Amino acid sequence: MQLKIMPKKKRLSAGRVPLILFLCQMISALDVPLDSKLLEDLVQPPTITQQSPKDYIIDPRENIVIQCEAKGKPPPSFSWTRNGTHFDIDKDPLVTMKAGSGTLVINILSEGKAETYEGVYQCTARNERGAAISNNIVVRPSRSPLWTKEKLEPITLRSGQSLVLPCRPPIGLPPAIIFWMDNSFQRLPQSERVSQGLNGDLYFSNVLPEDSREDYICYARFNHTQTIQQKQPISVKVISVDELNDTIAANLSDTEVYGAKSSRERPPTFLTPEGNASNKEELRGNVLSLECIAEGLPTPIIYWIKEDGTLPTNRTFYRNFQKTLQITQVSEADSGKYQCIAKNALGVIHHTISVTVKAAPYWIMAPQNLVLSPGEDGALNCRANGNPKPKISWLSNGVPIEIAPDDPSRKINGDTIMFSSVQERSSAVYQCNASNEYGYLLGNAFVNVLAEPPRILTSTNTLYQVIANRPALLDCAFFGSPLPSIEWFKGTKGSALHEDPYVFHENGTLEIPVAQKDSTGTYTCVAKNKLGMAKNEVHLEIKDPTRIIKQPEYAVVQRGSTVSFECKVKHDHTLIPTVTWLKDHGELPSDGRFTIDKDHLVVADVSDDDGGTYTCVANTTLDNVSASAVLSVVAPTPTPAPIYDVPNPPFDLELTDQLDKSVQLSWTPGDDNNSPITKFIIEYENAMHEAGLWHHQAEVPGTQTRAQLKLSPYVNYSFRVMAENSLGRSSPSEASEQYLTKAAEPDKNPMMVEGLGSEPDNLVITWQPLNGFESNGPGLQYKVSWRQKDGDDEWTSVIVANVSKYIVSGTPTFVPYLIKVQALNDVGFAPEPAVVMGHSGEDLPMVAPGNVHVTVVNSTLAEVHWDPVPLKSVRGHLQGYRIYYWTDQNSSKRNRRHIEKKILTFQGSKTHGMLPGLEPFSHYTLNVRVVNGKGEGPASPDRVFHTPEGVPSAPSSLKIVNPTLDSLTLEWDPPSHPNGILTEYTLKYQPINSTHELGPLVDLKIPANKTRWTLKNLNFSTRYKFYFYAQTSAGSGSQITEEAVTTVDEGKMAMASRQVDIATQGWFIGLMCAVALLILILLIVCFIRRNKGGKYPVKEKEDAHADPEIQPMKEDDGTFGEYSDAEDHKPLKKGSRTPSDRTVKKEDSDDSLVDYGEGVNGQFNEDGSFIGQYSGKKEKEPAEGNESSEAPSPVNAMNSFV
Repeated sequence: MQLKIMPKKKRLSAGRVPLILFLCQMISALDVPLDSKLLEDLVQPPTITQQSPKDYIIDPRENIVIQCEAKGKPPPSFSWTRNGTHFDIDKDPLVTMKAGSGTLVINILSEGKAETYEGVYQCTARNERGAAISNNIVVRPSRSPLWTKEKLEPITLRSGQSLVLPCRPPIGLPPAIIFWMDNSFQRLPQSERVSQGLNGDLYFSNVLPEDSREDYICYARFNHTQTIQQKQPISVKVISVDELNDTIAANLSDTEVYGAKSSRERPPTFLTPEGNASNKEELRGNVLSLECIAEGLPTPIIYWIKEDGTLPTNRTFYRNFQKTLQITQVSEADSGKYQCIAKNALGVIHHTISVTVKAAPYWIMAPQNLVLSPGEDGALNCRANGNPKPKISWLSNGVPIEIAPDDPSRKINGDTIMFSSVQERSSAVYQCNASNEYGYLLGNAFVNVLAEPPRILTSTNTLYQVIANRPALLDCAFFGSPLPSIEWFKGTKGSALHEDPYVFHENGTLEIPVAQKDSTGTYTCVAKNKLGMAKNEVHLEIKDPTRIIKQPEYAVVQRGSTVSFECKVKHDHTLIPTVTWLKDHGELPSDGRFTIDKDHLVVADVSDDDGGTYTCVANTTLDNVSASAVLSVVAPTPTPAPIYDVPNPPFDLELTDQLDKSVQLSWTPGDDNNSPITKFIIEYENAMHEAGLWHHQAEVPGTQTRAQLKLSPYVNYSFRVMAENSLGRSSPSEASEQYLTKAAEPDKNPMMVEGLGSEPDNLVITWQPLNGFESNGPGLQYKVSWRQKDGDDEWTSVIVANVSKYIVSGTPTFVPYLIKVQALNDVGFAPEPAVVMGHSGEDLPMVAPGNVHVTVVNSTLAEVHWDPVPLKSVRGHLQGYRIYYWTDQNSSKRNRRHIEKKILTFQGSKTHGMLPGLEPFSHYTLNVRVVNGKGEGPASPDRVFHTPEGVPSAPSSLKIVNPTLDSLTLEWDPPSHPNGILTEYTLKYQPINSTHELGPLVDLKIPANKTRWTLKNLNFSTRYKFYFYAQTSAGSGSQITEEAVTTVDEGKMAMASRQVDIATQGWFIGLMCAVALLILILLIVCFIRRNKGGKYPVKEKEDAHADPEIQPMKEDDGTFGEYSDAEDHKPLKKGSRTPSDRTVKKEDSDDSLVDYGEGVNGQFNEDGSFIGQYSGKKEKEPAEGNESSEAPSPVNAMNSFV
C-alpha cells in the first residue's frame, strides 16, 4: 500500500526520561499501547473516565443517576462519600451501584423524594496501585415554583409617558427563561420603543394609544422540568390627548377653562441602570452582558463605546435593538469602562459601567500520568491560574498529602512534586486541587512504576511496497520500561544505519525520504534497555511507477459519427493496473454507445451531449495516473427543408352564450399545409392573477370549430386556439376578448396541511396556499385553528393572509396537536376543512440506550443487543437506533484522531441488530444512540469486542524460478489478507504427461515464515501443476495454482539431431517427383473426359455414394454442403472467429480447445482425434511465416475459407 509521510520528529535522546509508550505514533504517558497481550501483563492505577457534572441539577420526576466510571488494572472498586462522610449504599434499599462501575442509581420513582438525596457526593476508585477521586458533585433537584398570588391594579397613563411593567419571576432552579405574550399565546412585538430587559421587565420608552390592552402576561419557562408558569395579566390603558380633554371638559363648569396638552418631547433619561455609573463583575469565559434602556420622546437610540480601548471584533454582539452589549468568551483583557450613550433630538446622556473580569481556576498545565521504571526520576506538575490566584493543594490516593503515608522518593515544592529513585511502592494516584472563591479544579494523575524489558509490537515480516522515488516509512512500534533505544540494520549482517540518507523518528519508525531500487531488502529493528533486547524484521520492495505512454488526444467529430480515444499504460510487472474512463470527472453514461476495448474508448453515434473532457485513470494498489482529452461535437451537413408544414394558426375567435360558469368559443381554422388537422388545442389566460401565463383548457377533434367551455368563479378569461397535424402544432391564434366571471366562496381548502415544530417550544403550521384561480373571489384569507389532541382546550384560531405558515409559540415539547386550515374570501368560507394531527417541536433525546452487549457470531458478523430507552425520554418521533462502530486494527499506520467510524441505523424500536462485513481477527469498539427527528441522543458507553480468526486469502503471488533438470524453485508473497496468524503453507503438486493425464498428488507442509521453497528429485522435461494455499487456526484459505516444466535432457536432444533427415535424401526426392507427375497426368485425363460430358469411375462412385463428410462448397455462400445449419447466415459473435495467425483465443468459455493447447502445436488426425503436446492454459504466440513443419489444424484450414 502507499505509505503516508509522517511528520519529522527529533531523534531519540539519551538520559533518564519519563517512559513514553508507543504504538506507531507517539502516545502520551497516561495510556498503555492497545495490545491485548501487553494489557494482560501490565498493572495500572485507577483513572476516572466519566463522572457527573460538579453542579448536577436533577429532574425530581426521574430516578437519580450519579455517574462514576474508572479504568485500571486490576479493575478498581468504588466507594462514595456524601456531605463529607462515608455513604453506605447497602443500608439504603433505594440506592444501587451498577455492576463493574461506580455509577449510583437512586430509585425515587417507586418511593422517596429527590430532596432527601440533596447533597455533595464524591466517588473513590481504588485498586492495589492507588485511589482516584471524582469532583465534588453537588446534587440538587430542579424547581419550578408558582408566582405568588397578587392583585394587579390597572395602569392608566397619558400618551407619551414612559412605563415599566415588572415581571419578578419566582426563583427556580435553574433560573427561568422570561418572555411576554398575550392571552392568545402570541409574543408581544418589541422594538426600539418597547423591549424586554435582562431582568424580565417590559420597558416602554414612551407609550402610544395602541399599547392599550388588558393581557400583558409575563411567562417563565423552566426548561429542566419542561414547565411554564405565568403571571397575572396586567391591564394598561393609554389615554390620548383628545380623550383626556373630553373627560376634563365634561367635569368642569362653563366658567372653567382647562386644556390638557400631550406629553412634551423630552431628552433621554435611563430607566436602567440608575445614575451615571455602575459596576459589573463577570467570570472569565462567560458571556458579558451590559444593558442600558432609556426613556424619552422621541424614542432614544443607544450607542456603545469602550473608554480605554476598542470593542473586540468577532466577539462583540448587539442585542435587543442595541440596548444590550454582549461580549463572548470574556477574559481579563476585557476589563475596563464601557459607556452607553442614549440620544434623541433633544439631548444626549451617558452611563459608565466599570467591568471587572474575575476568573475561576483554569489549567495552564494539568497533571499528567507518569510511568517510570525503578530507580528513575520524574515530576508531576500542576499549574493553574485564576483571579484571584488559586491556591494549590495536593492529595495522595484521596488523602491530603500532609497526613498521607510518607514516601522518601517524594518531595513537594508548591505546584510540583519531584520524584527521585522511585521504587514499585512509590506507585500512587495524586490529586491536585486548585481553588479560589469562584471555584476549584481537581486533577488526578498516577505515578506507575514498572520494570519491563523491550517488546516490539509491529508484526513480524511485515512487507512494505513503495513506488520508486517516494518516501518509505518502516514501522517499529515498541514498549519497554526504562525507555528502550532503537537501532535499525539492513540485511542479515549489515551494520547499523545512520542519519544520512535515513530519518529516525522517536516512535521507532525508519523513514527513507526518497526510496530507490537499491532500497529493496530486509530491515531489522532492535530495541534495547537494561532489562533486555527485542528485534523484528520487515521487508521493503520498490516498484516502478505507473505511466501513460500513449495519451488520449483532442478530437472534433460530426454528430452521429464514431470517435476513439487511446490510453496505453506501462506499469510495474508485479502490479495489476485498473484503467477507468471518466467523462467530465464523472462516470461514463450507461448506454451501449460507449465501449471499452483494451486500450481504447469508443463512442458510437456521437451526440451533442457527448462533448466534454474524457479522462483515462490508471490505478494500482500503490499509485495512479491520469490523462485527459476534449471531445468537440459539430453539426453535420444540413438536410433539405420538408415539403409539408404544420398548420397555420386559427383566427376570428368569438365568445357566445356567456353564463356564470360556462361560455361557447368558436373559431375559423387556418391552412392545414397539405396535412389534415387532427385536433384543436384551447388554452386560457387568467389576466387577473397570472397575466401572460397560458394554461391548457380543452381539446376537440380537427373537424370541430366550436367548444363549450366550463369556467371557474372570479377569473378574467382570455382564450386562444392552436391547430395540430401529423407534422406538429401551429402557432397560437390571437387572443379572444376577455370575460370576467362572478366571485363565489372558495370551493376547496389548502392542501398539504402539516404541523411540525422547528424548535422545542413551538408548532409550525404550514399549508399549500390556494392560487389565484382557486380563490374564487377577492380577499383570500386562511383561518388557522389548533388545539392539543389530548387536552380539553377549545380551538384557538387566527385569520391570516398572504402567508403559508403560522408559528404557535410557547408550546410544550413534542405534544400532539389537532390542526385545520380553512380558506375564506369576501364572499364566504370554504367547506369545513379536514382535521390533521401534528406535533410541536422535537428536542434531542435525553437518555442513551442501556445494557449494550455484543455477541460475536463469526469472524465477520456480530450481533448487538441493547435496552430500549423510555419513550418519554425520546422527546420526538422515534426513528430508530444508530450504531457507531470502528476498528483499531492497523491503527499503528493511521492517526488515531482520524479513525473512520462506520454507522448502521436500525429503524423503529428494534433492540438488536447485526453488524456484517467485519474484519476477522480485529478489535472493534461500538456505541449505540437513539435517533429522533431532531437528531441523535447521547452515546451509550463504548463496548469493545474482538472478532476471531478467519481463513486467509490466497497468497498474493506464486512464481516458479530457476528450473533445472530435476528441481524447481517456488517463490511467493504472503496473503494480502491473512485474517489471523498464519500457521503454515500447504503445497500440492502432480506431474502431467503428454496425454494430459495427471499423476499422483504430492502433499507438502511449509512453515509460515517461508517465502521460497525448492523441490528436488523431479523428473526431467516434465510439466508439473502446483496448488498452493495458506492456513490459520481457522482453516485453509483460497489456493493459487501455477504450472512449470523441468528442463530437457541435452544428451537425448543431441542424439536426435544426429539422426538422418529423410527429406534431404536424393532417392526420396525422386520418388516424390514421380508421384507428382502421375497425379498431374490423372488430372489432365479427368478434365478431358469431363469436357466430353462423360463420367469417369471416380466421379460415378462419388455420384452413387455421396460421402456427407466430403461435400463441395456451395458457390453462393461458401458453406460446406450439408454441414451448414440455421446459424450459418447469422453474423459471428464477437470473439468467435478464429484469427488468421493460427491461434484460437480464449474468450468466455473455460472449456475451449485452447485450454488443451491446440494452438500452433495442436493437431488433429484424419479421424478427428487430437494429437500434440499439453501446453497449459497460456496465451499462444502467433506463428511467424511457415517455419513450422507441422500440418495446419482443421480449424485453421476452415478459417482460410472465411
